[in-house]
Amino acid sequence: MNALGSRGDEKVGELVALANQYKRSVELDVIWDSDADFLFRQRGQLKLDNSIIEEFLPRLVDPAIIPALKGKDYCSGPRTTFSAASFVTSLVSPAKGAGLQIRRKDQDFTVSREAYLQASYHPSFPVNDTTTHKVYLAFAAAECKTNLDKTMFQEATATGHDLKMAFPGARYYVLCEWLDMTPISTRATDIDEVIILRGKRLAANVRAKFSNSASRRQSRGWYEEFLTENPVRLDRVLRFVEHLRGLFDMEAPVETDVLEKGYF
Repeated sequence: MNALGSRGDEKVGELVALANQYKRSVELDVIWDSDADFLFRQRGQLKLDNSIIEEFLPRLVDPAIIPALKGKDYCSGPRTTFSAASFVTSLVSPAKGAGLQIRRKDQDFTVSREAYLQASYHPSFPVNDTTTHKVYLAFAAAECKTNLDKTMFQEATATGHDLKMAFPGARYYVLCEWLDMTPISTRATDIDEVIILRGKRLAANVRAKFSNSASRRQSRGWYEEFLTENPVRLDRVLRFVEHLRGLFDMEAPVETDVLEKGYF
C-alpha cells in the first residue's frame, strides 16, 4: 500500500483490492484452517481480523484521494476525542482551573485535530490556578463493527449524539462488515449513515457447524467461495470516501453566490 503511486478513485480501488487479499489470508489461511478451535471461536476477542478495517481506513485519508486535505493540519486513525466539558467547583470551595472536567470517548476512526483548553478564575491564567487540557476534535468519526446488531446500533446512536452535542460540525458513521439486524432508519439518530461493507451475517445455526476444525476442513471449499462472493465492496468504500470529500470540500458561503442561488 505504501508503494502505490496512483491517485483518486483508482488509488481507492487498489487499496481495497490489497485489503481484501490480506483479509482473505487472515480469515481463511490463519483462522479457518487452524487446528486451534479457539481461534475461530474467540476471533473477536483476539483481534485477529476485526481490527483490519480500523487499520485500513486511515489509508483513505490521503491528499491523493481527498485533495482538500493537502496542506491541512490533521491526524487520522483511532483517537480518544472530546465528548463533553463541565465545571466541578463551588463558590465557597473553588477548584483549581474553575474545576474544568473533560470527558473523552474512544473512536475507532477519526479525522481529527488537536485542540487545547485552558480554564482559570483569573484572566492572566496563573500557573497555580490554571488547568490545561489537550483534546482531539473529531471532524469525522466512524464506529467499525464486524457484525452490527441492534444493541451495537443503539450504542452507536448514543455515541453519535454525544459527539455532535460536543462538536456540532462533526460527522458520524457506522461501518460494518456484516449486518446482523433488521435495518433501522438513521434519520431520527445522529448517525449520518450506516455502510455495510460486505453483506448479511451467516445465521447462527450455520456458524455453529464450524466450531471444530474437522467441520471447517470439510467445508473449506464452500467458505472460500463465500469469501470470494462477499469481499469488502469497492462501491461502499467509495461512498464513504465521497462523504469525506464532501465534508472537507465545504467552503464558507459567499454572499453574492447565495443571493444569486437564493438559498444557503
